[in-house]
Amino acid sequence: MFNFGWGEIVLIGIVALIAIGPKELPTVLRSVGQMMAKVRRMAAEFQGQFQEALREAEVADLKKQAEDLTSSVKEQVTDFTKIDPLADTKKQIESAFDAPAATASDSTPAAAPVTPVESSEALPPPAEQTADLAKLDIPEPEPLPPVRTEDFLPKEDIKTAEADAPADKKAGGAA
Repeated sequence: MFNFGWGEIVLIGIVALIAIGPKELPTVLRSVGQMMAKVRRMAAEFQGQFQEALREAEVADLKKQAEDLTSSVKEQVTDFTKIDPLADTKKQIESAFDAPAATASDSTPAAAPVTPVESSEALPPPAEQTADLAKLDIPEPEPLPPVRTEDFLPKEDIKTAEADAPADKKAGGAA
């Protein structure tokens, strides 16, 4: 509170011991301690009252904002009650039925002329297409091995079929 260091407190104690005397020093220190406690309580009480006033001010501001919002919402809600969606929809439907009859009788849309496209202009001749494909260097896939009867047998039968087969018909052919 007073920002005294230990050296300053010791100096004050020595001066108090010399000035007050050793007999009355404990009584004086006790009364100083009680006064300090009262001052601290008063400071804490004042701080609490100050914070309470701040909270009340914040609550009052929030209450005022809530009232403003409520009044603005009430104004908008009264505007919504003036809207009649059925009447608006009825007017739109009536205008939609009246509008095509007036526009259809006034003018008919002109059809855009369609020009046929000759197929010879759209595509290149077939000779050019095959010549372009011949220029491409794409490797052909390897041919598949011929289908054998072992391909259709279950795995157990394949083992017995390989064991029964002559040496020149075994897989790999290097007998």
